[in-house]
Amino acid sequence: MTQLQRTIKAVVRKGEEYYVAECMEISVVTQGKTLDETIGNLQEAVALHLDGEDLAEFGLAPNPTLVVTMELEPSYA
Repeated sequence: MTQLQRTIKAVVRKGEEYYVAECMEISVVTQGKTLDETIGNLQEAVALHLDGEDLAEFGLAPNPTLVVTMELEPSYA
């Protein structure tokens, strides 16, 4: 039997006008004008996507944690 994942990984990138968040394991993409708004939208979108679903069908353990990575362009002095 395959071990179920305990995390859902997401990446946040800076777009032209918005931050964009995309999950790696499930089909969830959202955006926001600020990082706080983007993370809040991501939490809500993941919860709605998984509501009423059998998490094992997604390869997820019960109550998975959302792990977010931010991609940044390097800044130079």
